[in-house]
Amino acid sequence: MGGGSVTDFIYMYDDKEKTETRYIGFVGEYGRFDLMITTTAHFYGKKVVTCLQSNRSAILNEKDAVNALYLEEAFGLGSEDMAKELSRFLVDNL
Repeated sequence: MGGGSVTDFIYMYDDKEKTETRYIGFVGEYGRFDLMITTTAHFYGKKVVTCLQSNRSAILNEKDAVNALYLEEAFGLGSEDMAKELSRFLVDNL
């Protein structure tokens, strides 16, 4: 097996920063959501939203959160109604 060393990698970035993370769980009409929303300077004002149920993440701002179809695909949601519900929450909470 390739016994490569760390020098085999070309680093694009390697930054450390303090972030703020909000854990929030809620139940809506169409499903339950357990989310982790991380605020960081790294993504130019966007936040990292992780669905703890599917272990999927997306980098979003309020404008991105309006797109329910994108959210449905990004988080592997079971229905468009769930995606719309998540969209409404994120638009108000990002």
